[in-house]
Amino acid sequence: MIKLIVGLGNPGQQYEKTRHNAGFLFLDSLVAGRSSAWSNKPDFQGHISECNIANEKVFLLKPQTFMNRSGQSVGKVARYYKIAIEEILVVHDELDFDAGVVKLKKDGGHAGHNGLRDIIAHLGGNSFYRLRIGIGRPPAGMVVADYVLSAPSKADSQLMLSAIDNGKGFIDQIIAGDIGAVMNKINS
Repeated sequence: MIKLIVGLGNPGQQYEKTRHNAGFLFLDSLVAGRSSAWSNKPDFQGHISECNIANEKVFLLKPQTFMNRSGQSVGKVARYYKIAIEEILVVHDELDFDAGVVKLKKDGGHAGHNGLRDIIAHLGGNSFYRLRIGIGRPPAGMVVADYVLSAPSKADSQLMLSAIDNGKGFIDQIIAGDIGAVMNKINS
């Protein structure tokens, strides 16, 4: 069962609509229409919301440390609330999938994603779940950092929002622990 959902992104208005903020966009969409709100928690270096999802209390976290230091915030929240690494779902942008694709997995490396790298370092392992929102690859000759920190085209933005909606459609099952069934559906 998932007790903490972490959305990865960068704080600040200049990053709000960038590809790298797919995790923040997912959580903002998840909170919309629920009776919960974001609270700034400086001790946790993040914004936290408590939601009731699938009849379970779930913490939502948007680290405010910038992407490369996301693990600081995640580690503090996990330790404080005594949340095991296997009870964490991290939602992040994924270069290896086209915009519009969403997939769920457990374990694995960081594949060059600095937010994941820092989370793995601060949690002392990689056995958390990941909901990966496809953003596509940069055009030839474009630096990856410039690509992920830029806004997607209107068409790609619509595809990302579609992937977010698709992922949200499975969140109750994921929270309830029916993760194998979700992986069979979402990853096919």
